[in-house]
Amino acid sequence: MSELHTLDAHDLVALFRARRATPVDVFEAASARIAALEPRINAMTYIAATGRVEAEASARRWREGAARGPLDGVPVTIKDNLAVAGMPATFGSPAYRSFIPVEDELPVARIRQAGAVVLGKTNLPEFALEGYTDNALFGATGNPLDPALTTGGSTGGGAASVAALYAPVALGTDGGGSLRRPAAHCGLFALKTSIGRIPRRGGLPQLLLDFEVAGALTRTLRDTKTVYETMAATVSASAPIAPPEPPLPRPPLRILAVEFFGDAPLDPEIGRSFQAFIDRLATHGHDVRAGSLPLDVEPLAEVWPEIGRAHLAKLFAERPEIGAAASPKYRAMAEEGARLPATRMLAILERVAVLREQAARMYQEIDIVVTPSIAALAWPKTQSHPTQINDQPVGPRGHAVYTGWVNAAGLPALAWPTNPASDGRTIGVQLVAASGADRLLLDFEGRLTAKD
Repeated sequence: MSELHTLDAHDLVALFRARRATPVDVFEAASARIAALEPRINAMTYIAATGRVEAEASARRWREGAARGPLDGVPVTIKDNLAVAGMPATFGSPAYRSFIPVEDELPVARIRQAGAVVLGKTNLPEFALEGYTDNALFGATGNPLDPALTTGGSTGGGAASVAALYAPVALGTDGGGSLRRPAAHCGLFALKTSIGRIPRRGGLPQLLLDFEVAGALTRTLRDTKTVYETMAATVSASAPIAPPEPPLPRPPLRILAVEFFGDAPLDPEIGRSFQAFIDRLATHGHDVRAGSLPLDVEPLAEVWPEIGRAHLAKLFAERPEIGAAASPKYRAMAEEGARLPATRMLAILERVAVLREQAARMYQEIDIVVTPSIAALAWPKTQSHPTQINDQPVGPRGHAVYTGWVNAAGLPALAWPTNPASDGRTIGVQLVAASGADRLLLDFEGRLTAKD
């Protein structure tokens, strides 16, 4: 039998069912793994005191034939901007250093109701607003492949916890690529769902309009599907309405491969990995064509930072004590946001509406868009971003050009690991479908699998 900490949720549950291992065995293996690698990786911000109790309760359910489903007894980690009752939710900020929620946020509640064992909370940048994982409270998270390098962000601690084999599942959030880019930097799968598909309720403030969704990082696509099915269960009529699921298209899939966004630079090794993945898709008989994205994403990209700044300004105005305790960098961002005129935010909302209309029309002609998930390979973990890509200077979001438009358009996107770089750094692509077509990305595993 493989070492327990190396197995995915599917294989762990198979062992529980066959009585070849128990959730307590798995919890002990996970705890030993964390003790061996933390704080060198620095993925965890809090170790749950309730993990063993939850594992023992799960083991009892399995013995009594009362298991709650395919996540019962499976270890999970949870990003520190998601509320877990009785555990800190720091948002990576000194302002929330002492905040302990009294109830679970809805996605967390669903995972816990399914019997998952919460190991603890994972690291993120302050207020989850940047594409690397470092903050004044806990410091920088290292990539398990090379702890000197970043995991990306903002779900960087969660990605590290799965890649370091602490747990097969990490819950996180994605407001502009915060699941998909860490997945690429750590060789993992992640699904950014359609807006409304996984309801949110009872958590910390969301600082990126309705762009941010909850989701998970996993080592296997079957685990991604299991977590999705657990968190996307139906809710009451008062909950946000998810888009309808369109009918699955008949094969072959119409796939648009977009390697470049305008003149934005791309690391050549990522380009080669992307092309190899596209070539494999073509061998499966799909109708694959290369081209540019038929959407005007540049106007929104130009104002992207203003969205977070405006929301920070609103939060600090409503909660002055939060603003007073936040790190100086984020107070400065909020001051910039407070100076934005109302007409600017209205213009941003208009750009979002136009983008969503354009995306709906685009998917009348194609089924899936495939792009790289990242433009740069992992860089030093304490740097907010690479300053050059392919020998060209880039700004703070130069590495992140491929992901934000998906959130603004409200679309589902599946992060998929591809061939690594020559030095072993991991790379990934994203498969983007029409609003509501989350299952197209999950249920066509055989057709989308990259094979040599």
